[in-house]
Amino acid sequence: MAKQEIPHGSFGIPKQSLLPQEEMLEVGKRQNQLLIGIPKEADIYESRIPLTPEAVEILVNNGHQVMIESDAGLSANYSNTQYSENGALIVDKADVLKADVILKIAPLSAKELSTLKGGQIIMSSLHLRNHSEEYIRGLMQKKITAISFENIKDQYSCYPVVRSMSEIAGNTAILIAAEYLSNANKGKGVMLGGITGITPTEVVIIGAGTAGESAARAALGLGAFVKVMDNSIHKLERLQDHLGVRLHTSVLHPQVLKKALKSADVVIGAVHLTGMEQKIIVTEEMVSEMKKGSVIVDISIDQGGCFETSKCSNHGDPVFRKHDVIHYCVPNIASRVARTASIALSNVLAPILQDIAYSGSITQMLKNDLGLRNGVYIYNGILTNHIIGNMLGIPSQDINLLMAAF
Repeated sequence: MAKQEIPHGSFGIPKQSLLPQEEMLEVGKRQNQLLIGIPKEADIYESRIPLTPEAVEILVNNGHQVMIESDAGLSANYSNTQYSENGALIVDKADVLKADVILKIAPLSAKELSTLKGGQIIMSSLHLRNHSEEYIRGLMQKKITAISFENIKDQYSCYPVVRSMSEIAGNTAILIAAEYLSNANKGKGVMLGGITGITPTEVVIIGAGTAGESAARAALGLGAFVKVMDNSIHKLERLQDHLGVRLHTSVLHPQVLKKALKSADVVIGAVHLTGMEQKIIVTEEMVSEMKKGSVIVDISIDQGGCFETSKCSNHGDPVFRKHDVIHYCVPNIASRVARTASIALSNVLAPILQDIAYSGSITQMLKNDLGLRNGVYIYNGILTNHIIGNMLGIPSQDINLLMAAF
């Protein structure tokens, strides 16, 4: 019998198969068809959408059905027409929430949760600090399988959603700082970077992860003098290698940090914080000794912030002054460039949806895919995230043990 060779696709289809052609056709028939729903975001400052029209077209062409709430993509500059022309059905929220798989940037609201039919898959961000016991138990009672974007891993044990959003946040943070240094935003009238004959602005970046690296790359590109600080020598060495240039690096010693902050024009907080408690790296005393009119951008604010003077703001009212230092502490910086962020999200989520379909069921997918399994915090009504369990006093089970039982 003839062997069939299949080209490698973007949705994880194997490049080469040794199955006879007749058997390949039978495997194709077993692909599960998904009904996917995308509700409109309730938060006026959340502009992203999980799937672009191009991703919708690919999913529809593979036999899936996509329902999108009317005007859900407008904030990312995607119209209803663009989605409908690519095969999506434009419906109201009630219909969207009947879908088998629901994609949303922010977690579902309590009102949306109450209207779910149950037994569905929900993929959204987790917002760990914001969930109540009543909300989590509501998901459990409806036998929901809930997957958080930010905890999904890829085949390299990296977090693709976190990485892409961190890249965007790091790059955008430097552009934001440049805006608030200018006279147009009542800054001190300094150009971020430098020109011939003028000392360049100083940018201090706290954290050498993905966001910190992206911020350093953007700042160097503008001609700034960049200092990067982190407690991990490995991260600092990796950053030097990735950037291909020598820049000032240091471990996070309080006295070294304090000295660097005194001369900084811009400080970027790009530390990845773990656990439930806020971790203060820059004290209020340090901030009070910074130059007047300098700019702080706290990318870590969505995890509590790493500056003692930080407090959450939003895109409508993004900055405040403390000790005459401008603070930008918006938690979802990526929404500022919603179209770019939506494309980045879509590039991660669309292949996952297609892989779920090829697996035949979410259970089979989770059995085979450790990365997606890592994002599950409720499986078929069973809480599997021990941090949520300990925080709210709800018993949880190990997802790996559950998968072994099925």
